[in-house]
Amino acid sequence: MAQQLIGIEEARRRVLECVRPLPAEPVALPGALDRVLAADVAAPADVPGFDNSAMDGFAVRAGDTAGAPVVLEVVDESRAGHPASAAVEAGQAIGISTGAPLPGGADAVVRVEDTHPSSREGVEVGAPVEVGARVEDGAPVEVGALVEVGASVEVGANVRRAGDDVRAGQLVLGRGIRLGPAELGVLASVGVGEAACAARPRLAVLTSGDELVQAGQPLRPGAIYDTNRLAVAAQAMRAGASVVKAATLPDDRQATIDVLGDALGKGVGADVTVVCGGVSVGPHDHVKDALRTLGVGEVFWGVALRPGKPTWFGVHERGSERALVFGLPGNPVSAMITFHLFVRPALDALQGTEASERRVVAIMDEAYEKAPGRAHVVRCHAQARGDGWHVRPTGPQGSHVLTSMLGADALALLPAERGPVAAGERVTVELVGPG
Repeated sequence: MAQQLIGIEEARRRVLECVRPLPAEPVALPGALDRVLAADVAAPADVPGFDNSAMDGFAVRAGDTAGAPVVLEVVDESRAGHPASAAVEAGQAIGISTGAPLPGGADAVVRVEDTHPSSREGVEVGAPVEVGARVEDGAPVEVGALVEVGASVEVGANVRRAGDDVRAGQLVLGRGIRLGPAELGVLASVGVGEAACAARPRLAVLTSGDELVQAGQPLRPGAIYDTNRLAVAAQAMRAGASVVKAATLPDDRQATIDVLGDALGKGVGADVTVVCGGVSVGPHDHVKDALRTLGVGEVFWGVALRPGKPTWFGVHERGSERALVFGLPGNPVSAMITFHLFVRPALDALQGTEASERRVVAIMDEAYEKAPGRAHVVRCHAQARGDGWHVRPTGPQGSHVLTSMLGADALALLPAERGPVAAGERVTVELVGPG
């Protein structure tokens, strides 16, 4: 019977139907970068929690500055972390630092640049004065001294109000958000010390073939370096997974069963197992048979896709747990492309977040030869211009040409039914971010 190939979207749909999101766990903020938030976070209080100064200067009653320049008496100081104990009354000012609480009675802040220490004698405090008789600029104004305010201010000038950033009870972050530096800062600003995050998917990366040698080791005749073990593991980590096992499957049926069984068993407990190579129909391709022997149920095998046709996906039921198993092609480009198309969306869903790819329409700047029959995924360099996105293939597109992935920040998705693409045609692309 001929192999029944399915399309990219159907394959993705079947993968996501099998995903059961992982449970949440508390994670202290220093370790929560790139983790996925598992629960909404609302602010327990206003941020900032009090009216405070946006400038270094003097807290005043705005009405006292109406006739500026005026001389005011400095009666206290409010520093960050050390509020003033006095309140501002008529004719008075309180020295204030940026971020310090606004003292009682004050409704504005005069910038330090608009003030000068004053040595006037016999002047009525709070009354307008002529410009003159100043202490040298830059000298500090101490409590009990006089300060000349050279500019009038309105109520609220240079004041940051309580709740300007976040109001008490406001939703600040929703579940499913991947935590970046800004999100961690916001959580800290509302007093959250640890966040409920989805557990990291535990992932095993297995590569198949007697010909594989690890990078840094000498090559024997007929051997090649194992790039998938590194590249696919790196993709997994960028997608939020924890790689708990990496190993090579020899071209031997029982050895393949043994290594796969270890990855799928309770010992390793991988939530996702990715096998690169060994899923085709050659006499030394033992992966599919080994998976059947281990009780992994096949969901699909074969996608109408270039590169990536011999992609396999199945599910391993482990009591109350469910593990996902992906058999990806052995060619390095095919492995990376099919990981992006099928494994990464599963890792996102396991963590309770949406798939992170961005689809846009772009202009193909070079012609691309294609015959109807299978969808093509073309590695491209993307550039945003005045008339929209433009993409250009990175070079030769053979599935063995790993250097075609260099600079490939977009994947052009050409449907199975379409033929050649002319330069200047618009195509659908996925912009490829980290992972």
